Amino acid sequence: MTDFYTLTPDVVLRTLEADGLDPTGHIMTLNSYENRVYDLKLADGSHVVTKFYRPGRWSRDQIREEHDFLFEIAEAEIPVCAPRRFDDGDTLHETGGILYAVWPRTGGRSKNELNDEELGILGRLLARIHNIGAATPARHRITLDERTYALRPLEFLHEHGFLPPHLEGRFTRAADRVADLYAELARGIPVHRIHGDCHLGNLLCGSDGWFFLDFDDFLTGPAVQDVWMLLMDRDAEGLRQRAVFLEAYRQFRDFDDAWFRLVEPLRALRFIHYCAWIARRWEDPAFKAAFSHFGTPEYWESETTDLEKQVDYILRHTEGVSTLPPPAEPEPELTNKDFFWDM
Repeated sequence: MTDFYTLTPDVVLRTLEADGLDPTGHIMTLNSYENRVYDLKLADGSHVVTKFYRPGRWSRDQIREEHDFLFEIAEAEIPVCAPRRFDDGDTLHETGGILYAVWPRTGGRSKNELNDEELGILGRLLARIHNIGAATPARHRITLDERTYALRPLEFLHEHGFLPPHLEGRFTRAADRVADLYAELARGIPVHRIHGDCHLGNLLCGSDGWFFLDFDDFLTGPAVQDVWMLLMDRDAEGLRQRAVFLEAYRQFRDFDDAWFRLVEPLRALRFIHYCAWIARRWEDPAFKAAFSHFGTPEYWESETTDLEKQVDYILRHTEGVSTLPPPAEPEPELTNKDFFWDM
């Protein structure tokens, strides 16, 4: 793991040269917390992007499954960025225990807002991606559910002492409630291979049109995960945009409006998962620099309050939630300290 934290440009250049590429020495570090990603210029004037995967996150089989999914999508003439094959035909090599892949550089820019024409284009493209995702099950990737995105992250935070004692109970109760709500509301909703992290930052629009990028979080999950991540706003305009998007989506694939009951629980799961995501990487100096506020009492107070508010929002605004109240907390046993201030 130390080699991953201290990965240097000269190591990257030597590694790619050994694979038969001809880099000029021009190398630029690209923004990525999870992996180490670099833009390299080659002697023929072209550019490639090389991704060195964080050790221990995905297995070799899980990464290859991501690459295979991308090739399936690309073969259907859907614009995604699939990895290049090395001379041996493989897409994944290893150096010093770190797995890496090389990708063609895709031109374009990210957009902060989408007009109705763009919503239509992306709706049709995402539906086609989901058609391919539903055709074959994933064998190695995780499934997005209450265990992987709430209970296991919560367990990690407990085991490694990240939750402050005065907020541990509140955060745990809120997270457990989110897990129960998701399990209840997800019952009967189909799952299949999806992008998993389909936000605007993972889309590029250039002269060749739109491209879906970065399937690093590809997993098995409900289709609505990719929809709400792309269209996060829940105000009137956000709901209107979802309607425009889905009208185009349904030209290629069915989408049941009842699936929208998962949007707010999925948002809550992301709160919990994100906290544990940072915590799992806290030994990485890049994370300490980027998330300096993480772990402070103020951080956990904010996260706990936000999670509690999200639970309340789900209960108030989501159809299909059980009307049964959560289990009552046992009354704490009173001691002399509760009656005598100077004890």
